[in-house]
Amino acid sequence: MTLAYDPAAATAHLRTADPVLGRIVEQVGPLQLRPAGRPYEALIRSILYQQLAGPAAAAIERRFLALYGEEGRAPLPEQLAATSLEQFRSTGVSRQKAGYLLDLAAKAQEGIVGDHLIDLPDDEVAQHVMQVKGIGRWTADMLLIFCLGRPDILPTGDLGIKNAVMRLYGHETHLSPAALEALAEPWRPYRSAAAWYLWQWLDIKTPT
Repeated sequence: MTLAYDPAAATAHLRTADPVLGRIVEQVGPLQLRPAGRPYEALIRSILYQQLAGPAAAAIERRFLALYGEEGRAPLPEQLAATSLEQFRSTGVSRQKAGYLLDLAAKAQEGIVGDHLIDLPDDEVAQHVMQVKGIGRWTADMLLIFCLGRPDILPTGDLGIKNAVMRLYGHETHLSPAALEALAEPWRPYRSAAAWYLWQWLDIKTPT
């Protein structure tokens, strides 16, 4: 998957549209957002990684993928649908997540989730994937940004974004979704790139 926009155009726009964010662009450097994966496989990974630290989730992912024979390859929907609870549990997948994965398999078999999402508008993508149990708006936004490479996604429910905006723009508390939308209006049509820069800034900023 490739970005659905020009990264140089995005950074140029953000530099001029918002002086605060412009300084972050200069500090972080070129946009290096590299979309990857396909929607169905990306959602499997999202479910596996929910509420887990990276190393623990990665270990579970390796054991889970090994169930299906070919190392590193996600199971087809029909393979996932045929997985037993005992098999899920043997890899460290919880009963709740097993239910989410089985529902994802069903939604894929029904044609709700799949590669056709690539051609749908942002809101329709979100509506489709949020029909899967355990998938909410945050996961839909991450799919749009990091898998489908969409240019104008603002994840208002993301804690990192809320923390960065609070600190950078001098607020004492997190902004409401509506207030965050209003603040981010100048970032259009490149709010995905803006979100990426805010996450990068959090990674390099020394906590106060």
